[in-house]
Amino acid sequence: MRGTHLVGSLPADGPSAAMHEALQVVGAGLKSLPDGETGERYHWIIHIIEGLRDHPDLELVRDGGWTTYEDVPVFRVRKGHTLGNLDLGHVAAFRESYPLFLEARAAAARPDLQFQVGIPGDFDMALFVLGPRGALTGKRPFTDATVAEIEAIHALGGDDVVFQIEIPVELVMVARMPRALQPAVARLLARGVTALARRAPVGARFGVHLCLGDMNHHALGKLQDTAPLVTLANALARAWPADRPLEFVHAPFAAADIPPVTAPRWYAPLDRLRLGERTRFVAGFAHEDQPLEDQLFVLETIERSVGRPIGLSHACGLGRRTPEEAERALARLAELAAAADRGRVPA
Repeated sequence: MRGTHLVGSLPADGPSAAMHEALQVVGAGLKSLPDGETGERYHWIIHIIEGLRDHPDLELVRDGGWTTYEDVPVFRVRKGHTLGNLDLGHVAAFRESYPLFLEARAAAARPDLQFQVGIPGDFDMALFVLGPRGALTGKRPFTDATVAEIEAIHALGGDDVVFQIEIPVELVMVARMPRALQPAVARLLARGVTALARRAPVGARFGVHLCLGDMNHHALGKLQDTAPLVTLANALARAWPADRPLEFVHAPFAAADIPPVTAPRWYAPLDRLRLGERTRFVAGFAHEDQPLEDQLFVLETIERSVGRPIGLSHACGLGRRTPEEAERALARLAELAAAADRGRVPA
């Protein structure tokens, strides 16, 4: 009932190798399979932003080398220009990986398996390209480009595809707000995220990856407790259009290299989580640097608060880990799934 989930990236030698490794280690519980986001895609959106250096409508305001979240390039729209012709690369990646997915799915005898396509949120793209001030007025071109690529991929893959909308900026913004303002900010940000789904083709399938960031395996933000992610998840569920299924919400319970908290009170706000019955809640707490017994305690604590079995996952993609670290992380996820199947965790 719980199932496993992989957020996206794996440090593998190409999509075929990534999908084969995922299916071999944790495949029995997977409902959707990413292609590993290998090659230049391993670092989420960095390769997309670097590709904008030669865009005719943009000019560099401040350069950066991506060593920290402060050391990033910032662009602005050139005077007299209108930003357009944005190619985010998702369609090209899909065309390359989808045939390999079909082969992997057939070899695994898993006709039920969906192909998971990670889509960075449009506001997240705008903020990382244009900076906070530019993102407030310059999001529209990123929205249009994101929707166009969702439409193109859906036309090619149809029901085989589930789009995972990835939104670290939204979760970190909610978490940084005073507690009294978090519901209002979450509602505002949720309207922006769900606008992508509303403009997508009817029947397009979605999941949402709430994220704390994982640049160089370090988080952009941290949570004082689970209240911000509950507030944002509930706002998304309430605003989500009914004819574009929201199949899962994935939430982080670790912060990159920092393992999950083991204090039960940290998880207490989860009893206010209100997702629809058809939306799976996937907890990103699998962490190779925490003892298995502590991980099982975290799993039991989350499920007791949520009140139902949950999906098992890591907090983010594994692309920023070494191959050895990623192998350990996958093994931990498999350990947790096996322990749950053996009844070591109350259902």
